[in-house]
Amino acid sequence: MSDYFRLRQIALATDDLGRAIDDIRHVFGVRLAYQDPHVAKYGLHNALFPFGLAFIEVVAPFRENTAAGRFMERTGGVGGYMAIFNCSDPERRGAHAAAMGVPTAHAISDGGFTAVQLHPRQCRATMIEFDHTPGEADPMGPYYPAGGDGWREAICTDVTRGIREIIVESPDPHGLGRHWARLVEKDYRPEGDGGRIDVDMINIRFAPAPAGTRESLRAVVVETADPQGVARRAAERGYPADGDGFRMCGVRFVTV
Repeated sequence: MSDYFRLRQIALATDDLGRAIDDIRHVFGVRLAYQDPHVAKYGLHNALFPFGLAFIEVVAPFRENTAAGRFMERTGGVGGYMAIFNCSDPERRGAHAAAMGVPTAHAISDGGFTAVQLHPRQCRATMIEFDHTPGEADPMGPYYPAGGDGWREAICTDVTRGIREIIVESPDPHGLGRHWARLVEKDYRPEGDGGRIDVDMINIRFAPAPAGTRESLRAVVVETADPQGVARRAAERGYPADGDGFRMCGVRFVTV
């Protein structure tokens, strides 16, 4: 098996999944690929959308005391819920994180799929997951969180081409960036008052936040053929402008 490591999926949280499904399709011109019945055991419903070959997942709790529900209560619904990395060696990476003092919060093993979810408090900013689907070394191959192979039929890049990067904000962006660099075993590159980690598929940028602000996965930068149209449709659906983008499902979407 070839060695690979890529940031493939961003999970967001909402209290209205039906609205999120309708609005994400309308605003970004993407298609719903899959809704995973297995997440019901965690008290969640979800929806997965291909943005090119990467994914935006939206989860919504339907009962009390779920991890996603606690996240929304703790954060006021601000910030991304998870950053999900596909790799050839999730268990080794989970052990590496544990040796750093970032314990595993939850592990999944099902039909060859393996996932290690790290404790969000020690990750800082958001929960990190390392996972592996057999055959996913080819980005067009099967992908367990999207139901296997059928997700490819949902790819639509007429409007939205893909996810370029995520922006993680912190009062200490360099400290957080170096922490994540150690976790994902990549170089941290300082750039002015922030920095970046270059990862296959989606890059990670770290930006400053005001003192006392909670660290968060704050923005998703989306490459689109129609930035103005995306922004206009978002406004029509009631999503407020937020700096250089608009706020939806807890994060700022920036179109380029």
